[in-house]
Amino acid sequence: MPPIHRRLVERVAIGRYEDEVTHPSAIKAFVAEFISVLIFVFAGQGSGMAFCKLTNDGATTPSGLIAAAIAHGLGLFVAVAVSANISGGHVNPAVTFGAFLVVISLCYVRSFTLLRSFLGRLWLVCFSTSLQTTTGFSLTAGLSVWNAFVFEIVMTFGLVYTVYATAIDPKKGEVGTIAPLAIGLIVGANILAGGPFTGAAMNPAVAFGPSLVSWSWGNHWIYWAGPLIGGGLAGAVYELIFISRTHEPLAGSDY
Repeated sequence: MPPIHRRLVERVAIGRYEDEVTHPSAIKAFVAEFISVLIFVFAGQGSGMAFCKLTNDGATTPSGLIAAAIAHGLGLFVAVAVSANISGGHVNPAVTFGAFLVVISLCYVRSFTLLRSFLGRLWLVCFSTSLQTTTGFSLTAGLSVWNAFVFEIVMTFGLVYTVYATAIDPKKGEVGTIAPLAIGLIVGANILAGGPFTGAAMNPAVAFGPSLVSWSWGNHWIYWAGPLIGGGLAGAVYELIFISRTHEPLAGSDY
């Protein structure tokens, strides 16, 4: 059996950046991801702004946390569902980073991840500055930087592992039909668990938007390093341990 690093490298396709960004399928994927990010950011960030509006910028309450979890979960459910057949419905650079270990080329990862994250946060800037102010992600009082870092790793690991199990695994069968719902539910659950501590970003693009608008960059590296490491670990674990790439017929409705 070849070493782990060799097995991973062999599954990465290297393409030409110039060819891929001008390919019709890639352009369709860019547009689909932009719309999905718009849907997700509008619902998620908008719910927080609506809460502030209704409470006159009051303190965060358990009901506000539940509302944020529901809005993010439902928004991501729809965002993934509407773009799954076009671009894969990633909506998150951490998901893309974890998923590239399977069959996605490095150029494709780089191009549409940067594009969708930029457009997503651009929409956030336009929306928030025209309607309501927003604040960047921050750590709760008493939580250390390293605890927050691990928190984001664990939450993103759960998210990307769910993506692998329900959407990427070739043996998923009928489970694939509930992939968008499962992905939305794990994000909502993680927000309920981690929202009061780190904000439960699990998404570098989502964390970047509010920080850019409010120009608040305290401990911002956590919301990039944590999700990317967690997503990469989940992708590597599922790919190397649970996905068997053979020529044997696979069971399931898709085959």
